[in-house]
Amino acid sequence: MGLFNFLSGGKNDKIKEFQSRDAVIIDVRTTAEYKQGAIPGSKNIPLQTINGKIDYLRNLNKPIITCCASGMRSGSAASTLNTHGLEAINGGGWQSLFAKIKS
Repeated sequence: MGLFNFLSGGKNDKIKEFQSRDAVIIDVRTTAEYKQGAIPGSKNIPLQTINGKIDYLRNLNKPIITCCASGMRSGSAASTLNTHGLEAINGGGWQSLFAKIKS
């Protein structure tokens, strides 16, 4: 996938594809941030604890969409999960992700 395709909708297509496969949304913000607002049904696993949750996430046997406030921490989390053999993508900021999955 080229950069232009990614910027012009490729990421949205991937998010929709993951959704169609019953993806789990992992919000990697702090617990305090998560409590201030989050995507309904998402799971809060702060970035600093993600390595300790690899087995838990693997046992869910679902693709993973990560999110955070802006997309930086969720990008790190998705990369970590991919390194451990899990199928994960960075959904970016939770508010923009929520808008995408509602439509």
